Amino acid sequence: MEVIQVSLVQSDRQVPDDSNRFLLMTAVPYSMSFTTATLLSHESILVAELFAALGDWDETRRRVLDDNLLQMRTSNAAKRIFSEIASRLRQLTPEQMAYLLTAKRREQNYLLWLAYCQRYRFVYDFVVEVVAQKFRRLDFTLTYDAYDIFFSDKAEWHPEVARVAEATRKKQRQFLFKIMREAELLSEAGQITPVFLSPPLGRLIAAANPAHLAIFPGQTV
Repeated sequence: MEVIQVSLVQSDRQVPDDSNRFLLMTAVPYSMSFTTATLLSHESILVAELFAALGDWDETRRRVLDDNLLQMRTSNAAKRIFSEIASRLRQLTPEQMAYLLTAKRREQNYLLWLAYCQRYRFVYDFVVEVVAQKFRRLDFTLTYDAYDIFFSDKAEWHPEVARVAEATRKKQRQFLFKIMREAELLSEAGQITPVFLSPPLGRLIAAANPAHLAIFPGQTV
């Protein structure tokens, strides 16, 4: 579980007892709004390119909304989707953002998946604690049951998870599996797909945080 400790606890101090461990695990609530939008590959690259040209997020937002570059039907929808894209792209380092603009489609999707997982720690923890562990055991089938068990475990520790309604939980589960397929980490048949990062991309991810390699099945930390 070292990967989880790296992602949640930025300290070298020893955790003395279970009560303090509980406080550390629940100190930062999960954001459960990870179904705002899917991977948004085309839209994210468009926004990333515009930001690279302008160098300012406020100006990028203005241009995107004024020119309806995201091709949304309403201004509210455009604002919501831009906000979601920007919040994800901001998770990437400048070097990763630059690589995003020149990478081939698959590696662009990997970087957008990295941004998504950093934006939503619940997703990050699911991939590290469930998907990566299954892959290491050579158990390549990912089922809804695996998600449900993970969800129930987190609900015991996090009230924000416990408050999620049953219908919403099912929607979130379906959505997460869909975005994993878009990122090419999961096949249509529900099989976990190994990820082969190119050496330059692997180095970029590891340089920012080696623990992030764990969200790519088959990569070692």
